[in-house]
Amino acid sequence: MNTHYFKYTEQETNYLRKKDKKLARVIDQIGEIKREVNPDPFASLVESIIAQQISTKAALTVKGKLHNLCGMEQNKLHALTLEEIQACGMSMRKAEYIKNIAQAAVGGTVDFDTLHLKSDAEVIDTLTQIRGIGIWTVEMLLIFSFMRPNVVSYGDLAIRRGIMKLYGHKELSKERFTKYVRRYSPYGSVASLYLWAVSVDGFIVV
Repeated sequence: MNTHYFKYTEQETNYLRKKDKKLARVIDQIGEIKREVNPDPFASLVESIIAQQISTKAALTVKGKLHNLCGMEQNKLHALTLEEIQACGMSMRKAEYIKNIAQAAVGGTVDFDTLHLKSDAEVIDTLTQIRGIGIWTVEMLLIFSFMRPNVVSYGDLAIRRGIMKLYGHKELSKERFTKYVRRYSPYGSVASLYLWAVSVDGFIVV
């Protein structure tokens, strides 16, 4: 299986350097960031539900078990019972959310094959109709499946933490957050990659 990474070039990083001196230092300090993406939006959405609030290692185990059962194929996943999904190592609530995704796909509520043709806002509006799917989950899909260029999630605690740490804020209002989003636009997703790196415990901006 080929590994895919979020694609960006010096065009994006040079733009962000010019727009923000503090972010420029972080970009120079870290260099290129390689973050895996999954170009299959159905599988990516299911896997994002699995990964929520558990360790990366545990998520990989659960994903592997579910993949062995259905290959992350829409019809095969839909055919599984809630108990079979839960038995892969997740809560019943997560199993229900995953079943809802499969139902939306098989029932035609969401056409995952044409979802990439929609705007960011349209993708969010479409997928948040599925019970259990929130805005943050879809924003992560926009970055890590569709590789959309300008996503900075206010709902992501690590993103907010990265901004506060980088700019020395003790708190971050939505208004101030929006100011940074405008500064990073149209390459907010690349800024997000670096803000996640900054947010990690022990990271020091030199």
